[in-house]
Amino acid sequence: MNIRWIVGLTACALVGCITTESGGTGSKPLKQEDPTESAAKYNIQLGTAYLQQGNYALAKEKLERSLKQNPKDPDVHTSLALLYDRTGETKLADKHYKEALRLAPDKPEISNNYAVYLCKNNQVDAGVARFSAVAANKYYQTPEVALTNAGVCLRSAKRLDEAQQKFASAIRARPNYSEATVQLASLQVERGQLAEARKLVDTYLGAFRPSADVLYAAVGVARATKDKMSEEKYSRTLRLEFPDSEQARALKRNP
Repeated sequence: MNIRWIVGLTACALVGCITTESGGTGSKPLKQEDPTESAAKYNIQLGTAYLQQGNYALAKEKLERSLKQNPKDPDVHTSLALLYDRTGETKLADKHYKEALRLAPDKPEISNNYAVYLCKNNQVDAGVARFSAVAANKYYQTPEVALTNAGVCLRSAKRLDEAQQKFASAIRARPNYSEATVQLASLQVERGQLAEARKLVDTYLGAFRPSADVLYAAVGVARATKDKMSEEKYSRTLRLEFPDSEQARALKRNP
């Protein structure tokens, strides 16, 4: 089973935000930002960059500095929560997620990340309920992400019927969302629903530009159905269109 959580930080945490006011022929700064807040945001950017690189020591140093500069920024608490979750310090992760949600209760991205944390720590019902609330939030632009995460959470708990329903809901929300298609096809193969899995990947590849992950899933479905012709077709397309992808490398490892 391939467990892949979709988590993220807000755009401000990753690249910084500049508040502007539109008018006339251009935009101008709405207000002068406090230098301490600017420094805090910069340290969040550095900390999250180090976090993505796996350099946890430097990530912690920058994020803790940002926390001292502006403890009321929910982004720094979210970043610290992700850091502590990755380093196995679950109590600290939980503490910072809750503080981020207290400071920004209407940010669905934070709630999505906290739901991932809950599911990873065996709080499945709480996590799925939070994912469902995020998906229903009218201000959240990617409900398919929350629905897919809910499916992953349920699948990891062996609640396969419910997981399948969540993946299907994610596809209905955004038919070209490849992660939901990959997860559902994988689950259908696992459950012996080979005709359904074949129809799912064929529908995606017939309607949308092929992606490496869906092509690799299609190879898996073709192998499961012992369809050598389709296996070769999808394998060839994957190698030609995405030669440097992880999926193409996996194909070489498992020819």
